[in-house]
Amino acid sequence: MEYRDYYQVLGVSRNASKKEIQKAYHRLARQYHPDVNAGNKQAEEQFKEINEAYEVLSDEKKRKKYDQLGASYRQWQQMGGGPSGFDWSRWTGGQPGGHRVEFTNANNMSAGDVFSEFFRSIFGGQPSRQRPAAGESLQGQNQEVAVQVSLEEAWHGTERAIQTGRSQLNVKIPAGARHGMRLRLRGKGAAGYAGGRPGDLYVIVQIPDHPVFRREGDDLHLDLKVPLYTAVLGGDVEVPALGRTGLLHIPAGTQSGQVFRLRGKGMPILNQPGVFGDLFARVLVQVPTGLSEQEIALFRQLESLRGM
Repeated sequence: MEYRDYYQVLGVSRNASKKEIQKAYHRLARQYHPDVNAGNKQAEEQFKEINEAYEVLSDEKKRKKYDQLGASYRQWQQMGGGPSGFDWSRWTGGQPGGHRVEFTNANNMSAGDVFSEFFRSIFGGQPSRQRPAAGESLQGQNQEVAVQVSLEEAWHGTERAIQTGRSQLNVKIPAGARHGMRLRLRGKGAAGYAGGRPGDLYVIVQIPDHPVFRREGDDLHLDLKVPLYTAVLGGDVEVPALGRTGLLHIPAGTQSGQVFRLRGKGMPILNQPGVFGDLFARVLVQVPTGLSEQEIALFRQLESLRGM
């Protein structure tokens, strides 16, 4: 008898949660369902394997017994043993080859048609639940699509046209949308099978880095270049901002690296019309270059006046 790795069949780890196992099962069941693969014998066999794996891993008692068997079998393999020499009697009720249990499931199919010798030998008995049968409806698969918008578009809000199958959807990207945000469109995913409802479509918003602004939540940050003379003497400088510009008063003696906060000049806060984050401007004092001899002389004079 050949050992069957049910975790590998479903593509999950051995410590997968019930939710992860269920999610993997439904995804694979939709993919290999007989209604979707009419006449495909290979898909039919895979569908049976998926059902068998889920029959065991979704049942707490069966999974516990299977995990104990698996640990014992792996230990045997690590010691150099092969399938033919493994003592199956501990797991099959004393019969090395297992025992065949015939029964009929909810779909009126013999267990020999549905479950493998491995399953019948180890577990026997009636399956714990019905499985999707040919003709049974299944919900369509959820789908994902990524759309890229600029930071300016995220500030104002925008729309994107998305092609799904043969139809086109206009998706509204709300003002204040964030990178990685998922917009759910119910019933716009893959069609269901045999009358099952369609899946959902998830639109994932992607916002590339901006050349001027750095976003942190609903706040914006930027480096503001300020002339040396303005930093020394004080004055107003224009600050770029999404949607509108503004003036920032630079006090005399402002140091390079000093940060000023402009309230309400950041990103719109999602679902809060008229409410905005803040803008933080970090001053970068610009030292003049290409000085004339007269300018250099004046700086020398200033240096002497300050006793430096």
